[in-house]
Amino acid sequence: MAPRHQKGGDGGEVDLEGDIEAPLLSSGSSFFQDAAHEDGEGDEEQRRRRRRFLLAGCSQSNTTSQVALVGADVCPIESLDYELIENDVFKQDWRAQGRAHILRYVAIKWALCFFVGALAAAAGFVANLGVENVAGAKFVVTSNLMLAGRYGSAFAVFLVSNFGLTMFAAVLTVYVSPAAAGSGIPEVKAYLNGVDAPDIFSLKTLLVKLVGCIAAVSSSLHVGKAGPLVHTGACIASILGQGGSSKYHLTCKWLRYFKNDRDRRDLVTCGAGAGIAAAFRAPVGGVLFALETVSSWWRSALLWRAFFTTAMVAVVLRALIDFCKSDRCGLFGKGGLIMFDVTSDYITYHLVDLPPVITLGVFGGILGSFYNFFLDKVLRLYNLINEKGKTYKLLLAAIVTICTSCCLFGLPWIASCKPCPSDTEEACPSIGRSGNFKKFQCAMNEYNDLASLFFNTNDDTIRNLYSAGTDDEFHLSSILVFFVASYFLGIFSYGLALPSGLFVPVILTGAAYGRLVGMLIGFQSTLDHGLFAVLGSAALLGGSMRMTVSLCVVILELTNNLLMLPLVMLVLLISKTVADAFNADVYDLLVKLKGFPYLEGHVEPYMRQLSVSDVVTGPLQTFSGIEKVGHIVHVLRTTGHNGFPVVDEPPFLHSPVLYGLILRAHLLVLLRNKEFFQNCTASAQDASKHFLPDDFAKRGSGKHDRIEEIELSAEEMEMFVDLHPFTNTSPYTVVETMSLAKAHVLFRQVGLRHLLVLPKSSERAPVVGILTRHDFMPQHILGLHPFLFKTRWKKVRFGKSAFSNLF
Repeated sequence: MAPRHQKGGDGGEVDLEGDIEAPLLSSGSSFFQDAAHEDGEGDEEQRRRRRRFLLAGCSQSNTTSQVALVGADVCPIESLDYELIENDVFKQDWRAQGRAHILRYVAIKWALCFFVGALAAAAGFVANLGVENVAGAKFVVTSNLMLAGRYGSAFAVFLVSNFGLTMFAAVLTVYVSPAAAGSGIPEVKAYLNGVDAPDIFSLKTLLVKLVGCIAAVSSSLHVGKAGPLVHTGACIASILGQGGSSKYHLTCKWLRYFKNDRDRRDLVTCGAGAGIAAAFRAPVGGVLFALETVSSWWRSALLWRAFFTTAMVAVVLRALIDFCKSDRCGLFGKGGLIMFDVTSDYITYHLVDLPPVITLGVFGGILGSFYNFFLDKVLRLYNLINEKGKTYKLLLAAIVTICTSCCLFGLPWIASCKPCPSDTEEACPSIGRSGNFKKFQCAMNEYNDLASLFFNTNDDTIRNLYSAGTDDEFHLSSILVFFVASYFLGIFSYGLALPSGLFVPVILTGAAYGRLVGMLIGFQSTLDHGLFAVLGSAALLGGSMRMTVSLCVVILELTNNLLMLPLVMLVLLISKTVADAFNADVYDLLVKLKGFPYLEGHVEPYMRQLSVSDVVTGPLQTFSGIEKVGHIVHVLRTTGHNGFPVVDEPPFLHSPVLYGLILRAHLLVLLRNKEFFQNCTASAQDASKHFLPDDFAKRGSGKHDRIEEIELSAEEMEMFVDLHPFTNTSPYTVVETMSLAKAHVLFRQVGLRHLLVLPKSSERAPVVGILTRHDFMPQHILGLHPFLFKTRWKKVRFGKSAFSNLF
């Protein structure tokens, strides 16, 4: 990586970090060395605290790949330019646009939201029916062999089919698109925070995500479709916003207005909400999920467009469901599509029901925090294994799927058979189809309740557990075994090199947990065991993912019963409060593990003790308004910076004046077009006659031009270029005495990439530094100022609470 700092005109201590983020591990290491030699710092406990700070993962490099959990190579991660670049070319282009152009821009924006919703719904429908048919065929063949008494053959078919599906998904992910591994929600969350990583929204990632998700979920691994569908919706939105591919000459001129990070951010936000809406048929829940979980920036107009997008998801899904009602969708495609409309029509609860519900929430928060803790440890172990190469990734996936298949097929044998209930409307035992009553090894008039839980798709198992009037259908021991097995299988299945989600496994495990609590203390309540299962899912989701409003609405839309609203709200509030005392939510943990330089929404107290001048380091590199081509090429080749201040200096002005900020991408456009001049004089030509707005359009996510691709002659290197027409003349600035906390709020809420630091005194250079994302990272700040460890305002999340010491 190129050096971070260059000599500037003022020689001040500033940082031009430039957004190819430097590894925080190096800064953390230097911090440890500096602190060890600090005067008076001989306390061994202080040293141990610092070492724990580094070894606990806080110094993870933020250059690690977006798929670090599956052992991908280190790659550069850059920030996004959400700020509008208001240079002369941009201003002239917008002045030339009439009312028709503005109406077209608005119409296309709504049309894109429509297509995002429709395509996300289609993706969710295809994923759901693919899983139902592939997994359904596997379960039908296995059940028929069990019915014939050929237990060995049944196990062989079950094991081989699961192994083949898992390896197909893993090979597809490892060799075609490693970015498709995992749920994709951490990637979407980081992108909407302003972090750009290669290939997370590419077409091959979209295809591998969808196909691999169907194979992985059908393989009976405890993974879900919801997370991959969120990533799929975001991929669809990003690809549509790019306006086609210039590489394959598939571009649409009408979409040129959307070739910027700001409009793509809005589309990706709508796509993420559409993914949840498609996964759970929960349009309102999808909007709230995008608002509460993945989005770092929101406004009322975006709320309206996101709601329109998820509404389109609901409409298209309804049309596809109606199509499936005529038995044209295969084995189990009857059109249910996630809707668990299985609870009682009318629910009543009283004061006596509150203690069991509160107990459910408390222990759900504890179990959810432990779930995150174990998942973090397992993912770190997987990362060490996967770093050894692609063969180890496939070997790990093979081992996990074999162990899972043996567990799912072997555990039902320990359950005793139960006689079929006489008052049920469903066929018992259910042979050749999904249902609550799996025969497995039992006689014809009996069923194996544990096999009914293991030998079904996740959706059907959740439906069975949520069902009202089924209090006597499951043994306590069967529910306990299923809960423990699903709890740990969900942890060990996530993090493999294949598309996998956490939502559905946590819902499934939570449903078993709710049933278990209902069986143990339900006699003190008037609530149905199926309702306990719903509340158990809410409790475990709240304890693991720490969402409240969006989860509440998703669960209500899942079960189609608004009467549960007070109980679901109570459980979510309690479980989240309890779990917050132990550790962070699961997506924050994943973002940290993946090495994304994520900017938190809150300001840490110690930031109020520092000013912006306390965190910028190194001399500053600037350009003159009329700059020599050779100097620009040299700077671009020797640095990784993406923003450079433009300063007009004598003899053109009496004193140096900050003109604005120019981006690396725009400098590369100027060098490629070679609009140079022989003399160091201001150009009188109109820039709009030589450049089109499309020339400066942002390329797709993770795609960047390179200075090495531009060839210039020795004569051209001695020429000059006028930077004024291409410089952003209104960049955001702060005074060097502003507190770091205020600068953090401005940087994150506006969605900046560069924040210029101006001097307090007019006698100094017009700009003394640039703040970027790196300067707000806790590792960088605490590395520069280790004395903050001895203050009571040390970073709250790095200081372990009494509860977290239990872990």
